[in-house]
Amino acid sequence: MYLSPDFVVIGSGIAGLRAAIALAPVGRVLILTKAEPTESNTGYAQGGIAVALGADDSPELHASDTIKAGDGLCDEAVVRVLVTDGIRYVQELVDWGTRFDREADGRLARGREAAHSVRRVLHAGDATGREIARTLWTRVSALASVETANHALVTGLLVEGGRVVGVRFYDQLGFPRDARARATLLATGGAGRVFRETTNPPVATGDGVALGFHAGARVADLEFVQFHPTALAVPGAPRFLISEALRGDGGRLINGRGQPFMTRYHPDGDLAPRDVVARSIVREMDMTGGSVFLSLSHLDADYVMRRFPTIAEMCRQIGLDLARDPIPVGPAAHYIMGGVETDDWGRTSIPGLLAAGEVACTGVHGANRLASNSLLEGLVFGARAATAMQQPPAAAAMAADRRRYERRAPSPEPRAASHRPLTTTEVRDLMWKSVGLFRTRDGLHRAVDRLESSYAAHRESLSSAPEVDADAWKHFNLVTVARLIAHAALRREESRGAHYRDDFPKHDDLHWKAHVVDDITSYGEKRQD
Repeated sequence: MYLSPDFVVIGSGIAGLRAAIALAPVGRVLILTKAEPTESNTGYAQGGIAVALGADDSPELHASDTIKAGDGLCDEAVVRVLVTDGIRYVQELVDWGTRFDREADGRLARGREAAHSVRRVLHAGDATGREIARTLWTRVSALASVETANHALVTGLLVEGGRVVGVRFYDQLGFPRDARARATLLATGGAGRVFRETTNPPVATGDGVALGFHAGARVADLEFVQFHPTALAVPGAPRFLISEALRGDGGRLINGRGQPFMTRYHPDGDLAPRDVVARSIVREMDMTGGSVFLSLSHLDADYVMRRFPTIAEMCRQIGLDLARDPIPVGPAAHYIMGGVETDDWGRTSIPGLLAAGEVACTGVHGANRLASNSLLEGLVFGARAATAMQQPPAAAAMAADRRRYERRAPSPEPRAASHRPLTTTEVRDLMWKSVGLFRTRDGLHRAVDRLESSYAAHRESLSSAPEVDADAWKHFNLVTVARLIAHAALRREESRGAHYRDDFPKHDDLHWKAHVVDDITSYGEKRQD
């Protein structure tokens, strides 16, 4: 194992793998992943990857759709990077043998999803992320300069002289290790497991955000959590993602009476922005007192089964026919727009530390991500971060005078409370109930109070523990990120994109049309040097 690599990559999803491929020709790369190397959010991405390749499309149109979905908070310069560089990097995937679906004449098939004005989503059945990961792992596996450490638990970043110089981790046998490197990339994915209901795999616990935050890196926009409107909602069954691509191909949301309802909530109906659809489903359930279903029974059954084989098989296992039966669906936490603040090259506020993919906050998604831009984000900014990692240390940090973000006072102080530490189940339940689709000041205050107490207790417990406890570290990261999300949601007193406050249901552009940044000093803590 390289313990003095040139570069450390934490995470094995699309952003980390694309970075490793770019770094391999110039140095030794160590990839650290806390589970099996193929276990990441990338492999769970069903719908596809958005890119402007059609004759009726353009980067400008893709950018316009992205900015509209972002509800006033997209960094338009970063959006332009995404949609223009994305064409080159997706074509690279095609050249490397990614098996995207094609039309009968050989052209790449393009699907449509919510808030896209044209069909631009490339797909590989309903397992696009898995196919892209296969392509990237095939290339990484052939690179002699890249080594992977599986089941590695990263517990901290090594910070010396104000810069990150490597990582501290425990290997799969439980032995402590330090790996020192020229540059370190956080590519750890998202944090959907902070919530009780989520489409994310067990590894998505926000470790990268917690690592960056405790090292002193700035984090931003963590109140913006996207809840996917259509996760399978069958008691006792996993909250399996039912891709938006089904609605893009004509699937309809219906209530328990068999009635379509989305046009009552938004003129775009079933293809309204995700946050609108998610909240509309909950409101429809409350109004009718019943469930909401996705119906494809009016579509050609053979096409449905051929186009969505993974989803069809999952439904079959629980006794449902995707092509004929109404499929019970409901919202679940899916994607976090916020994260470790970076520029458009993945550079964070600390020299030597970069971030790419869902763990990062470039501002590209604003307050709400456009469907199928996530794989594109990981691909583009993973490659760009690799370029920045090769630069001298003096150039490896985000500019300190970056003006598009505003630093504000921390959230209101938690009210005096003393609670026992929360278990993982309790954290996730609390976040779903109090920091979910509909938020209020009272609910958010309750969440902040409980999470502050739990955070302090777990931090003290870890600092005095005689030996590593992997589960304790994972739980501490979960509590850390939950605490940051709850504070951010309490502070933003408006509704925008995926952040909805029942007590502040409208935009407040005068006070809140801004990104909000925190670092560890905002909470009266010291950086872990």
